Amino acid sequence: MAVAAVLGLLVAMWAGLAVLARRLPPGLARDTAGFLPACVTLARRLRGDDRVPWRAKVAVAAAGVYLLSPLDLVPDFIPVVGALDDAVVVALALRYAGRRVPRDVLDDAWPGDPRLLHRLLGPAA
Repeated sequence: MAVAAVLGLLVAMWAGLAVLARRLPPGLARDTAGFLPACVTLARRLRGDDRVPWRAKVAVAAAGVYLLSPLDLVPDFIPVVGALDDAVVVALALRYAGRRVPRDVLDDAWPGDPRLLHRLLGPAA
């Protein structure tokens, strides 16, 4: 019963944060708040796409496992830097996948602002 209560509280907190993040004005703070959820959606969409090479799928899946893992290079309880290692791992995995996946496939799968994805991936090859 206690586990269910803790999980319910955790889900409620995440939902509250999601609502607050949507109310942020356009800019860097809003882009940052929406970055990891957009990456999760991108990974889910790329996983089912046949145009994505298997190595890119493995890199994105490994980044997802790292995000879900309780073990981190920098513990999450350290303010700012604790979450930064998660963002860096995701960014590196997306950059790796972005060099192997056609840009139009990534653009179709990215749910957020395309400028943020293009800034992350760099110029198209």
